[in-house]
Amino acid sequence: MGKIVVTGGAGYIGSHFADLAARKGNEVVIVDDLRLGHIQAVGDLPLAKGDVGDPEFLDGLFGANKIDAVIHFAAYSQVAESMQNPAKYYQNNVCGGLELLKAMDRHGVEKLVFSSTCAVYGEPDALPITENNAMNPINPYGASKLCFERMAMDLSRSSNLRPVFLRYFNAAGADPEGKLGEDHNPETHLIPLVLRTALGLREAVMIFGDDYPTEDGSCVRDYIHVTDLAHAHLKALEYLDAGGAPDAFNMGGGQGCSVLQVVEAARRVTGVAINARKAPRRSGDPSTLISSSKKAMDILGWRPEFDNIERIIETAWNWMKANPEGYRA
Repeated sequence: MGKIVVTGGAGYIGSHFADLAARKGNEVVIVDDLRLGHIQAVGDLPLAKGDVGDPEFLDGLFGANKIDAVIHFAAYSQVAESMQNPAKYYQNNVCGGLELLKAMDRHGVEKLVFSSTCAVYGEPDALPITENNAMNPINPYGASKLCFERMAMDLSRSSNLRPVFLRYFNAAGADPEGKLGEDHNPETHLIPLVLRTALGLREAVMIFGDDYPTEDGSCVRDYIHVTDLAHAHLKALEYLDAGGAPDAFNMGGGQGCSVLQVVEAARRVTGVAINARKAPRRSGDPSTLISSSKKAMDILGWRPEFDNIERIIETAWNWMKANPEGYRA
């Protein structure tokens, strides 16, 4: 097997995958421009610093290496920011993604695993969400991810490209061994914001919306541990290695957890009375997202190991206590 290119491999989920893939004996090359990623998360793995939207950079990368597969994580991923600056998301996630697909085609690289999102579904027409749900994204972030999926599928019909789309629900947690964790700037994800509040680095965590049609009025999400996601990407590669056809798979834990329930779980894990404040709804937030990952279990043979919210939060808490300023320290 040739090398695996991991775009966005200095980021949160990408770094966890790259580390796992290397430990499993794969030859990994990380591609990251380090605008959002962290050099500390790369460790000893080789890094090609550059932009996946740069054809000259990509031709140099693919020309100098025998690339067997691409795992594509590199993207902007903040829902609220995408509502405020949609052009940024289409430029990076769609236009940049198209350059990557074209470079793969030029250099005969067939296998692609794409970091997609449950945001492609928008407000679900049925729960739990299966891969057969209608796809009607309600924010530019989800729309940009769906656009990439459709581009890749179109190219697969006119070339040898074989993409697999892994539609994540809410990635959370940290490497159980404490080597890697979650560090965004700005941080927008709920669990690290709750834990930063527990550490006293924030005055309160904001609860955006208390009038959703849910049990306690706050949004409900499906949380999946980042290590389980990393294993899912390896399973997807094994599927492609065995000749698997283009397909999409949901990646979630199959359980809904409201924002208020996450705060309560974090209080139990940390032993801290975390301050929470109510705030108006944010534009672009669906009320409830709960997955069915049965297809991934049946076809990929994948099973999530971290099966409850407290276990997920505990790994994030352990990393954050050791790294209160994230990788920047």
